[in-house]
Amino acid sequence: MSSQTSAPALPSPQKAAGGKKLFSLDNRYIAPIFITCILLVGDLMYGMLESHWKTLLAIVTSIALEMILGKVFYGKFPHPASAYITGISVGILVRSPVYWPFALCAAISIMSKYVLRIKGKHIWNPSNFGISVLVLASPIVSVLGIQWGNFLLPMIIIWVLGSVIIWRLRRFHITAVYVVSFIAFALLRSWMNGSPWQSEVAPITGPMYQLFIFFMITDPKTTVRSHKWQCIVVFLVALLEMIMRLHQVVYAPFYALFIVGPIAMLIEMWLDSRKAGAKLGMAH
Repeated sequence: MSSQTSAPALPSPQKAAGGKKLFSLDNRYIAPIFITCILLVGDLMYGMLESHWKTLLAIVTSIALEMILGKVFYGKFPHPASAYITGISVGILVRSPVYWPFALCAAISIMSKYVLRIKGKHIWNPSNFGISVLVLASPIVSVLGIQWGNFLLPMIIIWVLGSVIIWRLRRFHITAVYVVSFIAFALLRSWMNGSPWQSEVAPITGPMYQLFIFFMITDPKTTVRSHKWQCIVVFLVALLEMIMRLHQVVYAPFYALFIVGPIAMLIEMWLDSRKAGAKLGMAH
């Protein structure tokens, strides 16, 4: 080859960075975009929302309260992505003939992040906490229970999209272990109570469970650090849910996560404090 032949021009660092930025997406926006897709698919095809105005009320309440509390407690306005997810989850999941439960549930969810803290951490998933408290306290509040109808396409789209997103966020193992555990326990319930296995498995195909398995149980702020223990914890959530279902407990998945998740976080904090104490003792 002639010595005059030039090598292909390499992009400058600035251009390469610009191109990467153009085709990349901040992880903070991935979950809000995905949950919005669930809302749009569910509402356009099945009229999933109780009310567009009630959902908007939940979202506005969540974001406004997050901004206020973030400024009060930490002196700065937090990124609104987390509050948006909480608000839209409340708007999708809560069912009530009146408006106030949507605002109250959103408010309880956001406040739990700031008030119920142990060693600087909140130990409940916000929307799981708010919904669990509200359905326990108020007889006029229930939770979304519809399925995706007889069409598999919406469910397949959501599951594929959700799996890709959760994989990118390195939380797919949590969802996968829970889904496998749920199906196994559903078959066990079918054998124990004599009900058709299809009816026991069916709940996981509904939009309520899409929010539960892709958002609530995978919340980075309220899950233990170890991948191994993350898998064990969601297995225990599925196990407790099965026991509750056998006793006809309504909203079993929410209650199971409400109980198991914080206990796991507290155990991890206790073990961390013991390790820190042991290291400090060895240092002296």
